[in-house]
Amino acid sequence: MSRILISGFAEIAKQAMYQPQEALEKIKKSSKNLFIGLPKETSFQEKRIALTPLSVALLVNNGHQVVIEAGAGAAANFTDNDYSEQGAQIIHDKKEIYKADIILKVAPPVKEDIEMMKPHQIIFSALHTATLKEEDIKSMMEKRITAIAFEYLRDDGNVLSVVRAMSEIVGATSVLIAAEYLSNVFGGKGLMLGGVTGVPPTEIVIIGAGTVGEYAVRTALSLGAIVKVFDSSLYRLRRLQNNIGTHIYTSVLQPIVLEKALRNCDVAIGALRSVEGRSPCVVSEEMVSRMKPHSVVIDVSIDQGGCFETSEVTNHNNPVFRKYDVLHYCVPNIASRVSRTATYALTNIFTPILIDIGELGGLNNLIWQKQGIRNAVYIYQGAITNKYLAERFSLNYKDLNLLAIANR
Repeated sequence: MSRILISGFAEIAKQAMYQPQEALEKIKKSSKNLFIGLPKETSFQEKRIALTPLSVALLVNNGHQVVIEAGAGAAANFTDNDYSEQGAQIIHDKKEIYKADIILKVAPPVKEDIEMMKPHQIIFSALHTATLKEEDIKSMMEKRITAIAFEYLRDDGNVLSVVRAMSEIVGATSVLIAAEYLSNVFGGKGLMLGGVTGVPPTEIVIIGAGTVGEYAVRTALSLGAIVKVFDSSLYRLRRLQNNIGTHIYTSVLQPIVLEKALRNCDVAIGALRSVEGRSPCVVSEEMVSRMKPHSVVIDVSIDQGGCFETSEVTNHNNPVFRKYDVLHYCVPNIASRVSRTATYALTNIFTPILIDIGELGGLNNLIWQKQGIRNAVYIYQGAITNKYLAERFSLNYKDLNLLAIANR
């Protein structure tokens, strides 16, 4: 009987071998292999890099070639060995980096960078319209460069992805900076931001209810501070209340109300932004002079001129100065203070874009398919496609939609 059972099972097993078996799907190779170069940043105190080693590994596994200038990731605590182990080629000659088809930078290209660029190259970088020079734009146009500005990249939700990510970092970090300068270690009044049981909490005034303001509010509330938020837009104030999920003091920008809040606060954070040009200056020198001694001002808007009349640009080496016995922190590039975190945030945005360029067969196809990428192109094969820049430098503006159709 047992022999019959065994033979029966053997027959079933034999039949099962003839059944279709599962097979692992092959990894899709990109339809276009990219040659990507990451030069070392030379801008003053720029410590970020556009890609992490793990992002490089993903790109290499998709068939792309990545070359990185030696020491490019050191300021963000990524070693050359970290990158080389993931398949990147480490190059010591910057000119060799600029032989790549796609250049990825954080800071805008300067004259020296543009001179090393080859014709018809693609560059992803910041734009910084306030410091942009006409001769640099014209030089890129002559080389028929295609240039994409980080600040104008939009994701599938129509959100300015890089601006949003950096604003989140800057908002949270600005409160932590304020906590440092309130302490005795940095010459502050010796307060712990937020306070403890039985001790009145510190008061923070935040001017601006955008992304920077929102994340400053979140961080300040989590530390136990009393927060007052001012903005010129009721919509932004209402949105902030909804996003925070708890009731906080909000007010439109009325000088008398703002001055009273500044007189009583320990920290004031300026986070007003302008779509074009200078940020609005809403805090006068007289208002600052009436603030508490040893109170702290963090002017996040300093890269657009600042929203405190007493603000002056500082840097990470000498970040603060005193005026009317009020400590001012006015460093434009706060995100570089936490360069590793900022790099992770940047690489989460750029890596999928590079993968898409490869899978879709080139940048032209990606531009055609994604409006969010089209918004960020300010030079396309040598033609100015940003209307604001064209008007500013009296150059011929060309509609990118028409150019993209012509190149399909």
